[in-house]
Order: sequence, then structure tokens, then C-alpha cells
Amino acid sequence: MPELSQESERGRPAAPFGVAEVTGPSMVPTLYHGDRLLVHYGARIKAGDVVVLRHPFQQDLLVVKRAAQRREQGWWVLGDNAYAGGDSTDYGVVPDDLVLGRVRFRYRPLRPGRRSPWALLGWALSAARPVFSGRAASRRLRAR
Repeated sequence: MPELSQESERGRPAAPFGVAEVTGPSMVPTLYHGDRLLVHYGARIKAGDVVVLRHPFQQDLLVVKRAAQRREQGWWVLGDNAYAGGDSTDYGVVPDDLVLGRVRFRYRPLRPGRRSPWALLGWALSAARPVFSGRAASRRLRAR
């Protein structure tokens, strides 16, 4: 569940790109608590994309999920961690106007106390990655 850093008064993003921070385990192993995300607002969404959306019942709460399937009323979204919950299996289809944007990139900040050369090298090689469309959630959907 990310918090967005840039929004205008009307709830629309002030710029086409913004930064969000992940809280919670619902997207593990793709995203972890504390990861930073580069969000492309208004981007075209396709099945498998990781998206930022407003929670259907609590619209001041922003969540990050995988768009699993396009439905007539909107998107069926799922977390990559099937045991965490908090996705369309709980609240149903998410209307299109609640889907804010697509996650393009993530980076993991350096953990405190990790200052050895090997720790820094490991972090540098794995910290920043693009977030690609995946089919893990789509497979979960078909299995139900």
C-alpha cells in the first residue's frame, strides 16, 4: 500500500510520473515493504501490470496490486502474495477511474548498518530494477 508523493488538489497527479513507497507484504516477492516505486500516472494498463489504485471502499487509501484480468466493469487485481489478502478477492472488480497508474521501476533503499563493501556491492546490483508485467496473478486467477 503505497503513499504517493505528488497529487494536485483534485486528486489527479500533478505530473505524469511520481514516487510511491510500499508498505505491507501483499506484493512479495515482487515488491517488499520499504521499496520505492516510480509510477507512470495515466499509463495504459494491460493484464499482468503492477498498478497503483485507490481502494474501492477507502478511497483515501492507495494500494499496489497486479492487474490480473480486464472485466466489463474494470480490473480484477491481485497481490502477488496469495496469503496477504486485500485484493479483488475481498472487494471485487476495481473501476477504471480508481486505477491511477502503472509501476515502471522500483528501487530498494540501502538498509541501515549495511556499509561493508560486499553489502554495498550486493545492494548496487539488486536495488534498482524495472517492474515488468508478470503472469503470476493471472495464473492464480485461473486456478480458482
